Order: sequence, then structure tokens, then C-alpha cells
Amino acid sequence: MSTDAALVLRDLTKTYRLGLRLRLVKALEGLDLRVETGAIYGFVGPNGAGKSTTIKMLVGLIRPTRGQAEIFGRSILDAQSRASIGYLPENPSFHDFLRPLEALEYLGRLSGMSGAELRRRSEELLERVGLAHARDLTVRKFSKGMVQRLGLAQALLHDPPLLILDEPMSGLDPIGRKEIRDLILELGRRGKTVFFSTHILSDVESICDRVGMVLHGKLVVEGMLSSLLDGSIRSVELRCAGLPDAAWERLRAGALDGTRGPADWTFSYPDVDAAGRAAREVLSLGGKLIALQPVRESLEETFVRLASSFPAVASRGVA
Repeated sequence: MSTDAALVLRDLTKTYRLGLRLRLVKALEGLDLRVETGAIYGFVGPNGAGKSTTIKMLVGLIRPTRGQAEIFGRSILDAQSRASIGYLPENPSFHDFLRPLEALEYLGRLSGMSGAELRRRSEELLERVGLAHARDLTVRKFSKGMVQRLGLAQALLHDPPLLILDEPMSGLDPIGRKEIRDLILELGRRGKTVFFSTHILSDVESICDRVGMVLHGKLVVEGMLSSLLDGSIRSVELRCAGLPDAAWERLRAGALDGTRGPADWTFSYPDVDAAGRAAREVLSLGGKLIALQPVRESLEETFVRLASSFPAVASRGVA
């Protein structure tokens, strides 16, 4: 395998035996994947598709049944490969009685860090993940979102070149999600590689270089985000203001739908020509044209379209 990539997976497979009869169930089957150094890679799929299973194999929590994987050219079966990883599990957990700085310093010592450098790094990360205000609270008083932030801080503690994050936005409010998205983008600019799973597809769409979709334990589509999305215009949205009530029906007549806000109206038209006619109508009536923009397929719509072609998993939801 090439050492030019941060992650290379070949035929990675995990099979479990379940139930009294030890029935064989494939959680992951023949996964081939390559993540280049410095990329921000989104790994998406339904609940039970195999995302967390993949991540647990990469970080050494479970062993693959078949296949191989390398982290910067070193096999995942080699414990030394994990020195290059910062890992955030889906549900991070810490000792309830520890304060955040104590938790980070404890975990830093387990990573071989110590002294003034460990204290400086811990303080810096509390600030970066938005927990400086909670430094005197014990973890038992943390909300789920605060625990998630602390989990991200510990993943960054030893400044690893590869971040493997399982649902990093889970439990965060909109402000927290934006802060973590900004942090991931900053890590990418610094040359870090970020591989993360998520069910929040808008986050993937806003920060990822490449995306892999896994369904029923198999990778069904993978590539640059721009290559996965249907670039065709699905509709055209028009926003306007300053019109008399009588104009509503005239503009609504050719639209797919319309909504009236307190300060403006929004219409969705089936194509550019219909939207252009409506825009000219707005101006001829003395109204203000606020926005006229095409609407293209989102990543979420792409996912639903792809999932619908796999009936066994189409109803499971995104995770």
C-alpha cells in the first residue's frame, strides 16, 4: 500500500456471530477506501451501515475479520500506528469527579506528555473548544455538548496528524456545531487529516473535500463532493418585497410554491425562464428584487436518492 495516504483500506471486512445459534452477520464487507494526507473526509450512511465498526477497527478497538488497513503506511494491527491518531468516540466518557483540565492532563500523561508543555497544551485546548468558562466544574455537571467538546480536546491533545472523529457534532447546539466546523477547517488548513462520520449531512457539505457513503456494510459511492452532487438546477428561488397584496396571485400563478414573510415574499419556480418572467413582473410593479438563485440537489437529497435504490437500508435513517 502507498504511504502517501493517511488511510488506505483494502477489502476490510468485519463479521459477527449473533444469537444462540451464532448466526453470521457482516457488519462491514469489502471496504476499499483511500484518504489522502491533509484531506477532510466525510463518512456517512444509515444506522447500522458499518461506520462505527470501521472506525473501531482503525483505532484498534476491534480486529478485522478479513482485509487490511494502514495508517501512514503502518498496519492497523501494529500498535504504533495509533500514535498518529487522535480519536473521538461517538459517546465520550470521563471520570465524573475530574475537572476538564485534570481530565486532559491525566490523558496527556497516558500519551507520554508531561510537565509545563502538557499544562500549556491543555489550557490552550480548553479555550479552543469553548470550555475555558467551565474549568472549575466537574465533568458530572457537564451537558452532553460540553462532554463532546472535552472529547474533542483530548483527541487533539498530542497534536496528532490524523483525527478520527465518530459523530463529532453530536449533542452540540447550532453555535457549537459552527465552532467545531470552524475548528475542523482550521485543522485542515494546518495540514491535518480529518476522517469523521456524521448524520448531519449539511456539515459534510460545508467542510469536506471527499465523501464516502456506506449502505448495508458496503461502500456504494465515493469521491469529490462536487462529483457526487447533481449539478442540474432543480428550481429557482425568488425573494422580493415592496409589492401590493394584489400582486401575490400574479406571482404565485407560475410558481411551484410561495411563502409570505413579515417583510418579503419567497417563490420557487420550476426553471430559469419562469423565474425570469416573475422577476420582470416584480420590477414592473415597482417591487424590490432581493434574491434570485438556483436550487441544486443537496447532499441529503443525494443520499436519499441513493438509499432508495437499496431497499434493505432505505428506511433506516442517516447516522
